[in-house]
Amino acid sequence: MPTAILTGQPVPGSSIESELRSLGFDVHLASGAADTETLLARAPGEERVAVVDARFVGHPHALRLGLTDPRFPLAAIPGAVTAQPAARQALTRAMARENSAGGGTVLAVESLADRITAALDADGADVHRPELGSLVAAVPADPQARNEARQAVAAVDDEAVRLKSAVKARDGFVTTFLISPYSRYIARWCARRGLTPNQVTTASLITALIAAGCAATGTRAGFVAAGVLLIASFVLDCTDGQLARYSLQYSTLGAWLDATFDRAKEYAYYAGLALGAARGGDDVWALALGAMVLQTCRHVVDFSFNEANHDASANTSPTAALSDKLDSVGWTVWVRRMIVLPIGERWAMIAVLTALTTPRITFYALLIGCAFSATYTTAGRVLRSLTRKAVRTDRAAKALADLADSGPLAEATARGLGTAARRLPGFTAPAVALLGGAAVVATAALTDFGGPGPLVAAIVYVLTSALAVARPLKGALDWLVPPFFRAAEYLTVLVLAAEADVNGALPAAFGLVAAVAYHHYDTVYRIRGDAGAPPQWLVRTIGGHEGRTLVICVLAVLLTATQFKVALTVLAVAVALVVLVESIRFWVAAHKVGAPAVHDEGEPA
Repeated sequence: MPTAILTGQPVPGSSIESELRSLGFDVHLASGAADTETLLARAPGEERVAVVDARFVGHPHALRLGLTDPRFPLAAIPGAVTAQPAARQALTRAMARENSAGGGTVLAVESLADRITAALDADGADVHRPELGSLVAAVPADPQARNEARQAVAAVDDEAVRLKSAVKARDGFVTTFLISPYSRYIARWCARRGLTPNQVTTASLITALIAAGCAATGTRAGFVAAGVLLIASFVLDCTDGQLARYSLQYSTLGAWLDATFDRAKEYAYYAGLALGAARGGDDVWALALGAMVLQTCRHVVDFSFNEANHDASANTSPTAALSDKLDSVGWTVWVRRMIVLPIGERWAMIAVLTALTTPRITFYALLIGCAFSATYTTAGRVLRSLTRKAVRTDRAAKALADLADSGPLAEATARGLGTAARRLPGFTAPAVALLGGAAVVATAALTDFGGPGPLVAAIVYVLTSALAVARPLKGALDWLVPPFFRAAEYLTVLVLAAEADVNGALPAAFGLVAAVAYHHYDTVYRIRGDAGAPPQWLVRTIGGHEGRTLVICVLAVLLTATQFKVALTVLAVAVALVVLVESIRFWVAAHKVGAPAVHDEGEPA
């Protein structure tokens, strides 16, 4: 149980002790700095500890934000400071210095908790201070100030603020206006019944899988049910994040489950639609796979651009300035958020079209909408990159190299090309990545299945891929390298499976691309969580993007169409088993050892 140490003289009528106990703290009273230091030393080292001024007046949710958020090792609000086990030594040092400076006397005016916070700041510690907004957190110095603070507390509805803050600050139009107004109350209902965000996330996944099963029936009733259930799944998807914010139940495992299940739900639904269409005599597996490829590549563009500019210096451009100006015109904000077709708009469109039309029409609309939004966002980011004068860091270059997913073939070749690559123009990396990928995809599309053309193009692709990563990816447009690699690999699989023209080849290709895409998403989530990229043995085992592309082309040359379908299926199962087992092992282990809790508050996916 976490420990809270109340310092200073108790105030008659104060509810601070009961409020701390309601937040799960074991409360101890200390008369002064010396007593506080003693109690701090006795507190369990594996638990959170907080020092709170006994005169504190404020909202319970202000205390909750300041003292219970698991994402931050150190946090403080006026009159209170807390440390998790990882930051316990920093708090102990600050406390010892303040005890020595204060002589162990009772503090009548100055707050010991605030003095400790100031000492932590002086030591260069990273102390999180939550945005309280209209919430009150104060340490009144006299009865009049206390009375004014209590009146300020009474004037603000603590629960209303808590519910409002449960909703993500930046989200799409559909989510903001059609889902969040009521999903926040579902989140509160879940919190009051002891449900966790991970349980709600799992419920959302199960609902989406049932929706996919309904779509797979191929009947109009099944399609209608699928659309309704997909919306229900999205409501739960919003609820899990709102529950995490409402009750501050953040975790490494939860963030991974939330992000991973979003992709699993959407792509499983694509498969359900394709199966349903097949029952009606319409083969749309190529469209389903194309939609998954396009959506995954869109995400990789987002991830790569953000990582490339995560900590870039001089990170400004006229394009960014124009975007900021447009943000001041309210309606343009919502139009631009809808144009990018975030998850709320996308799932709403898919659900409505599933219920009212056919899978083929649904996929056509999805492909057109995603292609337009991908063009819009990528063009804007290219303009920003070309017009800003930013210096990319080694961290950004490392992240892009990890996202590139280069295997042993590209790595070995790149070592021999390093010196020559450094003498080439800055645009070389994205240019050769694009040309090499386009060559292998175009060759596969324009030649008959079984011919040697794709194999030759795949060998060239290995060489161009090596040249693209032969020097650190710090160029203005080097963030385009990972998405070019993703598009080349995924589209090669799609085109060769379509060229095979045998029943089951495209579903097998869908499975293979889904397994590889999971590996690429997993890489992103590890980087975002500051956990580093997947281990090198994993990347080498599954070949890297260039190795898998080469293997697929070799199989297409050596095998018959039917044998190729079987080989795709075997590869899909093998890759899925390896990446899933290692990924689950890693995230569960990270959760058990207390990895820093994270939560995504960024762009809507």
